[in-house]
Amino acid sequence: MTLIDYLVLGAYFLVMIAIGVWAMRRVSDQEDYFMGGRGFGKILQTFAAFGAGTGAHEPVQVGSTAWTSGLSGVWSALMWLFVTPIYWITAVWYRRMRHLTLGDWFVERYESRAMGVAYTLFAIVFYMVYLSTMFSAIAAFAVPLVGVENGLFGLELKYTLIPGIAAIVIVYGVLGGLTAAYWTDLIQGLFIILLSVLLIPFGLWALAKKYGAEGQQGLMDGFRIMHERVSSDHFSLFSGPSSGEFPIHYIISLSLLGMVGIVVQPHFIATGGGSAKTEDEARIGLVVGNFLKRLCTAGWALTALIALALLAGSAEIATNPDRVWGVAAREILGPLNLGLVGLMLACLLAAMMSSADTYMIVTSGLVVRNVYAAYIDSNASEKKYVLVGRLTGLLIIVGAAVFAIMYADVFAQFKIAMELPILFAAPFWVGMYWRRANRTAVWGTILFSLLLFFVLPVVIPSAWPGLRENPTLSTTTHIVTKTFEREATESDVARHEAWVAAQAALAQADAEGKVSLGPEPPQAILGEPITIQLRSGGTSIFWKGDVKPAGEPQLELVEEHQEGEMFVRVERKVGPQVGQGSFNFDFLLYSALGIDLSGASKATLETLRLPTRLLMPFVVLLLLSFLTPRGTDEALNRYFAKMNTPVLADHKADQLALQAAYASPKATEGRKIFPGSDWEFVRPTIMDVGGFVASCCVCVLIIGLLMWLANIGS
Repeated sequence: MTLIDYLVLGAYFLVMIAIGVWAMRRVSDQEDYFMGGRGFGKILQTFAAFGAGTGAHEPVQVGSTAWTSGLSGVWSALMWLFVTPIYWITAVWYRRMRHLTLGDWFVERYESRAMGVAYTLFAIVFYMVYLSTMFSAIAAFAVPLVGVENGLFGLELKYTLIPGIAAIVIVYGVLGGLTAAYWTDLIQGLFIILLSVLLIPFGLWALAKKYGAEGQQGLMDGFRIMHERVSSDHFSLFSGPSSGEFPIHYIISLSLLGMVGIVVQPHFIATGGGSAKTEDEARIGLVVGNFLKRLCTAGWALTALIALALLAGSAEIATNPDRVWGVAAREILGPLNLGLVGLMLACLLAAMMSSADTYMIVTSGLVVRNVYAAYIDSNASEKKYVLVGRLTGLLIIVGAAVFAIMYADVFAQFKIAMELPILFAAPFWVGMYWRRANRTAVWGTILFSLLLFFVLPVVIPSAWPGLRENPTLSTTTHIVTKTFEREATESDVARHEAWVAAQAALAQADAEGKVSLGPEPPQAILGEPITIQLRSGGTSIFWKGDVKPAGEPQLELVEEHQEGEMFVRVERKVGPQVGQGSFNFDFLLYSALGIDLSGASKATLETLRLPTRLLMPFVVLLLLSFLTPRGTDEALNRYFAKMNTPVLADHKADQLALQAAYASPKATEGRKIFPGSDWEFVRPTIMDVGGFVASCCVCVLIIGLLMWLANIGS
């Protein structure tokens, strides 16, 4: 980075801090701080949903998976696409709740202050771990942009970069509350869009300039050269050798898990519609903001393919594919000397900071509302509550930064954080539609999910260490090796050269360099046939951390066969093996049913986690609700009367409408499909159906856009 890059970066930070100071002067009470006075329109709601939903890890994640798996790698972030139409329905819920936090909803619906505390603890753990992954991601892919490996006092750059980012987030987020967060989300949202498209034209021009003939320097020439340099299997969205990591059934399972769990992520009470002026603003903001993210995801994937065509010979990326974005920005934008490298780093920081500020404010609100006001000081002044919120936000960001710096395996914790919403998902969904769901049943369901999915998998192997060596439980899936031939592209030649260069660099410091770099790519001569081998399987069925052989690894041939032009060899691990990590307790069910999973792929194993995690909490909650006393009629009537009362833009008029609904709850039940029953399903309106169908159509259009982009220049 040059001086102009640092000036651009500094100007970005100054603007963010100035917004925080400006917003601080507008905060007078909790609703101003935590909900911005519920005065946000369509544009701010859109960019709030867009910014909070787009993390810094996602562009680099798509870049990395698209680099290794081709266009199908886009599903590592696009898996949320088919959840988006559901937001058209749920956005109305968050606005009609009229709460400051989702913890308030659990307190009201299930008449339990303690449940608000439990939800607050979940939110703190969820966001500290989730934010730590973003801090770590920033530290990882900023290194190529900054151009140095070490920061202050000779320490790794992350020890300087992470505290610095945390300090900026604290200054504008803690001071200004949700108003500051939303205004900076608007600016940072524009930066994220810029991030998603900035490298595409410059990368295509760089391709045309480097590999095109005279007079072939345009964008279309860049697309054509990209297809010449990258093999055709890298441009397949659903099929082909490179897309096995994301088969259709895995995409569907991820979408279902996302749909069930994302509604209880704490920030949805704000970005999901709770801070909007009306229900229309809530719906449009949430849906459009998330579709913006899906469009940006297409840009991230295309950027990775351009980088693969241009930088396939990069030893730096061969060593760590997570550096695709950083190396591409440095090599493509750096020579222009226009401050674009600094702008790119500002964009990457914006992706993280726009998420961090909203998460911090929402979690602060939970602590203030459901812990401090409920158990410590219920009569504190509004200024005191806002002060506690600011201090809590500070602690959350500091905790996440410390976690990012100190913890050794953030990615494993990130996957745990993504499963944590299982604890509260069933109580939320069932509580929205069924009156019989009650406090005792919900506590039982939370305890059941906590034990089955989080506690027992860790405790059981510790209590009975012999389980790790049990031959039945240490089995793995079959190892499948697919071999086929195709013509070598220029990228194949460059990738082998890059692997050799990276291997030589690693050999001096790391004797296990091959483990870090993966298998050696085939040595290639342009236009000549090369043999490609794709190896998958060997995944432990019952152990999350895989298995290790007790002695020398041994393989036994299962079968060999031909699939068209592809030769397939199937082997299995034999001999004593030791299970690692936590125990996949729920997979015992498949074993008991006699289902053989040895032929399952890794994606299939992940898909089979769906039935237990998706269905069992709902079944347990329904059964317990029938066996335990229901909530009080007064609380239930008041709650469902409120949820059936549309929000009015004028606050006073809205309060009058609520009072009328509370006085006559039966008058709000006109749209119930099953009148007089415990089921609260209501007939959808024309807007409900129209918006949902339109959202589904947009999903199809985005898939079509991706496929069209992949074929330009082919």
